[in-house]
Amino acid sequence: MSKTSPAWTVAEVETDRSWTYRLSDAESAELLAAVRAAGDPNRPILDWKRDDFALAKSAPVLAAAFREVRDGRGMALVKNLPRAGVTPAEFRLMTWAIGLHFGVARPQNRASDYITEVKDAGHAYRSPTGRGYNSKAELDFHVDGSDVVLLSCFNQAPVGGMSMCASAATAFEVVKAERPDYAQALTTDYTFSRNGEQSEGEEPWYAAPVCTTRDDRVFCKWNRNRVQNAQKIEGVPQLSSLQREAMEYFDLVLRRPENMFCMHLEPGDLQILCNQTMLHSRTSFEDHADEAQKRTLYRLWLARPDSRRLPDSWAVFYGTAEPGTVRGGMKGHHYDDVRRNFDTRQAKAVGMKAA
Repeated sequence: MSKTSPAWTVAEVETDRSWTYRLSDAESAELLAAVRAAGDPNRPILDWKRDDFALAKSAPVLAAAFREVRDGRGMALVKNLPRAGVTPAEFRLMTWAIGLHFGVARPQNRASDYITEVKDAGHAYRSPTGRGYNSKAELDFHVDGSDVVLLSCFNQAPVGGMSMCASAATAFEVVKAERPDYAQALTTDYTFSRNGEQSEGEEPWYAAPVCTTRDDRVFCKWNRNRVQNAQKIEGVPQLSSLQREAMEYFDLVLRRPENMFCMHLEPGDLQILCNQTMLHSRTSFEDHADEAQKRTLYRLWLARPDSRRLPDSWAVFYGTAEPGTVRGGMKGHHYDDVRRNFDTRQAKAVGMKAA
């Protein structure tokens, strides 16, 4: 088990690269062989089962990466996923196969998609319903809506698209030391918009603190875009001037050079991040003109069997604070029996409590 901490500086993660893992050529070949032996990669994604993919060789390396995300730095990078001669559909299914072995995927948007293609589709990030994954804009630091997020790189942009990570625990400690009034403000409720993705019975916004300490661990729920969008919704409590100043200061601390770690994901890289302690972002990018070469990544949100208990305030979004439970995600507008059945079946396969 890792002895490292989720509170880190750039110098520390650059000096100690134990959060980086590399699949051997044999382990990488096994992944691709498992995907190709399973059948048509264009089958509906929720049709696949964990047992459809034999990952005996690669599983230990992947499991070590997931342990690092839970118990170590809060981030892991797995290199050497097979990429040469691999189609986008095969690479997407490979990402999905890994998810089937390590948790229960969660829906991510109003379409209730369980895996999304991260690719510029010309969408506006700053719109009331905007999402960063289908734009080419620079993103704010944020967390996603699940225990962990996986991002596998198929193609990278020729210019930009740098991944940025920062430790919420480190940033919060800095704010406490420099501006304790701001730190206190960050522990009060901020309102977050659901960006029009709420399912039936859900309010268009919810309230939660940005930073919460539980069992000596900092949990961070932060997404500037959604906080700003919530302020435009009728009836939403308006932020105080102190809350606004605190969030501005927090973002500035996150972007200090000593706190903001940058990595350029390469084709065949798999980034895994904890959405409770790790904040991530991305620089803007200029893409290839050729559609086949455009920046393309696949994003997967997972509920994990060994997840920690969440702060009670997180249950309003995650559905429950209980550990080891299928939680999180955005059920969206198309959460139907097919999706419910997948959740139940996959929870049983990995030994988790169903939602």
